Amino acid sequence: MRQLIIIGSGPAGFTAAIYAARAQLEPLLIASSVQVGGELMNTTEVENFPGFPAGIQGPELMMQMQEQAEKFGTEVVYDDVVNLELDGDVKKVTLGSGETLEAQAVIFATGSAYRKLGLADEERLSGRGVSWCATCDGFFFKEKVIAVVGGGDSAMEEATFLTRFGSKVIVIHRKGELRASKIMQERAFNDPKIEFIWNSEVVGITGTDAASGLILRDTVTGEQSEIEIGGLFVAIGNDPRTHLVHGQLQLTPEGTIAVDGRSSKTSLTGVFAAGDVIDPTYRQAITAAGSGTVAALDAEHFLASIPEILPDGPVPADADALVSAH
Repeated sequence: MRQLIIIGSGPAGFTAAIYAARAQLEPLLIASSVQVGGELMNTTEVENFPGFPAGIQGPELMMQMQEQAEKFGTEVVYDDVVNLELDGDVKKVTLGSGETLEAQAVIFATGSAYRKLGLADEERLSGRGVSWCATCDGFFFKEKVIAVVGGGDSAMEEATFLTRFGSKVIVIHRKGELRASKIMQERAFNDPKIEFIWNSEVVGITGTDAASGLILRDTVTGEQSEIEIGGLFVAIGNDPRTHLVHGQLQLTPEGTIAVDGRSSKTSLTGVFAAGDVIDPTYRQAITAAGSGTVAALDAEHFLASIPEILPDGPVPADADALVSAH
């Protein structure tokens, strides 16, 4: 049996692994059979992560985090978790290979996924003019015409923020009115750099090496048109990856995993959560990393408070002595 299993290989997961490994918890981190590193693997240059004044490529940052975690003794498994049994003293994690792993504690750091338009060109031009995070990538679109797709608060926040960089921001919404809160609507309507295209949806993105234009379809008439842009930000929401814990962990109204205050403690003892899977607001690499630190420290304190399980299985009669020895 393991002391700690970490599920997720983004900034939260690998930071938790670094701290847990340095605490000699010998963590096992379950990454993914497809892509290790989370959403940063789809990002080109990261300029706002402390310690890299010249910027760093997203995939390179995640590779360095993994290298640092493994340096201190983290074991990384490239597989997918297909089932969890988190209730009780022994947590069971079943992998796609069919293997079931057991641990005394689990850190759940599966992140969140940006909702996408579902276009082939969206994937092809990801990181080359197409983005899902204005605070991450807005700086790269100085003096360009920027399009934002969406009609909620997040889209208005993205559009307003992007006016700092773009020469013009065009909000594209599939309906004739926004669903954003009144104050966010007023802020966007009153900004001279923001324009609106109503009753329209993006059906195509043009550009060979970078996004250069959009093909729009009128949702009322069905007519198509094209506009030139220098960047596209998709702001139609995001979904925390919580499907594995539905019915086991308490969730918030936003769909994220509920934790106790500023801690990482979930509704089940010995189960901790970190990163975007608990954060409906900020969703930044650095906040996820900080959250991973909290989870590792919480897990360390929890493991120090329970009797140690000996290799042959039984818990010694003098368990209190073991607890006090930690």
